[in-house]
Amino acid sequence: MAKLDRHYVDPRLVALYDLENKRGADTDFYLKLATELGARRIVDFGCGTGLLTIELATPGREVTGVDPSPAMLSVARSKPGAERVHWIEGDAGALDSPSADLLIMTGNVAQVFLDDAEWAEALSAVRAALRPAGQLAFESRNPLDRAWERWNRAATHERFDSPFGPMESWLEVVRVTDGRVLFEGHNVFLSSGEIIVAPSELRFRTHDEIRRSLAVSGFSVKHVYGDWSAGPLLATSRTMIFVAQRD
Repeated sequence: MAKLDRHYVDPRLVALYDLENKRGADTDFYLKLATELGARRIVDFGCGTGLLTIELATPGREVTGVDPSPAMLSVARSKPGAERVHWIEGDAGALDSPSADLLIMTGNVAQVFLDDAEWAEALSAVRAALRPAGQLAFESRNPLDRAWERWNRAATHERFDSPFGPMESWLEVVRVTDGRVLFEGHNVFLSSGEIIVAPSELRFRTHDEIRRSLAVSGFSVKHVYGDWSAGPLLATSRTMIFVAQRD
């Protein structure tokens, strides 16, 4: 996987992750998909703190959570029900032999692969982890929506309570070039006055770019949705949700 941003490795920022990324409609979408597909062996690649991973691990399923961040996995392993999941620390190279019915990448994990070569390598590893006709599901922000134009202090500023006392946070875009967006997450610990600025960079691939990359990597696209209710993809959709099958 690509280089880990600070908010995935700094223990204080990792402790805030679930506060800032609460359970939502995306979790319900992937849970429903797993049920509809009758998936029994599931891999959550880039599982983070394991919010979805643990919910997927119901009786009769073998669920594996893979993530390169020890700090994120430490949080995941501490949660109730974590014992039902097989946790693996690693990147795409840590994915197991072909046996998974379903592999998911949530939280816009697909966008952390900045270079096309990185993305192709990840898709190759994903394909190798799936059984023949196994399914891959993931989402990526729709570049037509230009989400980065809303990533500013006025639109993203929040004040909240945390394990470290009251805090403030917001996003600021640094640079937008060639389908890549570099931005910073500002985190202010009000009790101490400390400020942690965590830079991140994401790749915004178009619908056509993603479809071509999947085809080249040995996948057939079965569905592309534009929202978590499985609605059609529109120019105004904020996200693109892909469900593809290993050829």
